[in-house]
Amino acid sequence: MEEFEVSDASKKTKTIYISTIFSIALVLLMLGMLGLILVHAKNLSNYVKENIVLNIIVDESAKEADILAFQKELNSNPAIKNTQYVNKEMAAKNLTTDLGEDFVNFLGYNPLLSTIDVYLKADYANNKSIEALKANLSKNPAVKEVIYQSSLIDMVNNNINTIGLIILVFAAILLVISVALINNTIRLAIYSQRFLIKSMQLVGATRNFIRRPFVLIAALHGLIAAFIAILILLGLLYYAQREIPEIVILRNYTEFGIVLLGLVGLGIFITGISTSFAVSKYLRLKIYDLYR
Repeated sequence: MEEFEVSDASKKTKTIYISTIFSIALVLLMLGMLGLILVHAKNLSNYVKENIVLNIIVDESAKEADILAFQKELNSNPAIKNTQYVNKEMAAKNLTTDLGEDFVNFLGYNPLLSTIDVYLKADYANNKSIEALKANLSKNPAVKEVIYQSSLIDMVNNNINTIGLIILVFAAILLVISVALINNTIRLAIYSQRFLIKSMQLVGATRNFIRRPFVLIAALHGLIAAFIAILILLGLLYYAQREIPEIVILRNYTEFGIVLLGLVGLGIFITGISTSFAVSKYLRLKIYDLYR
């Protein structure tokens, strides 16, 4: 009879631990998905900003060697990601392809000018930085004019800031909810062990001695839950990239690694802290309070 009770209690405990692990894994999965959304949103923001073009119209009197030297100088500028030189002939060829007819033969001459397309780094893709860069570039004798769409840049930055703020607020709310869910799950799991905790205390075990194994087991459960969440996340990410190959441009292994390591740390930390508080609660309770 006693063996049956021990076996039944052991099975019940294992069931509680398994359900706890999967509950925590689901919460961490939500946090991980949000983390990946934040990473992709940041990379998408940088991608959009770094594809804003600053057109430098080259003076017709400028020599090819001077233009190439100027382009090399531009590439060394810390605000510039890369440049593309488009001479008159290439510009005419591109426009002919777009129009579907040879306008040069129709006009009898090529009216287009050579240009250097400048792509800025994301941190410098704002009107203030571009105006300062424009003033500096205009001093070069090879530059006839610098053109960019200031209204487009303002719109892009404003929209990105608004979307980023909404995502951060949502992330903060979800984080609070996730911590509460994990805490409640842990408290329910510890509730089933309240009599064991009190029994150990009654036979003279210190609070730290009682608390330590529960915290270590909880940390292990948090680690297992984090790995389960990471495996699911990697599967979802693989599926998303297979279905939408274009998002590969937003991939950043370093940032993904930080998100995944953050899940591991968060899983261990929250489960450990929640377990410590839950065990301490039952250590403070009187025996008759355990039945309430």
